[in-house]
Amino acid sequence: MAIHIKDSDDLKTRLTEAGEKLVVIDFMATWCGPCKVIGPKLEEIANEMADSLVVLKVDVDECEDIATEYNINSMPTFVFVKSSKKLDEFSGANADKLRNTILKLK
Repeated sequence: MAIHIKDSDDLKTRLTEAGEKLVVIDFMATWCGPCKVIGPKLEEIANEMADSLVVLKVDVDECEDIATEYNINSMPTFVFVKSSKKLDEFSGANADKLRNTILKLK
């Protein structure tokens, strides 16, 4: 299940709690069409791989500071983090690329 991030302290806590699990941070917006398309696919992946994956959703309008910190320019952008280190990122609602990147990094 994807976890909706409230603020930067919440994000830091969730990243710490994830430990060795791969974290996917989904930078999205409620008004973003491609975000609405990829959202259910990401939720499906999150449920499928719940034992080894943490999915965090960051609404760029609610958490502008986090979006700025990660230099987010388009939505959706997926940032992949493990042990609090950024491993990869890409933008766009490409479900196959999302799944393949997760499988490669976890």
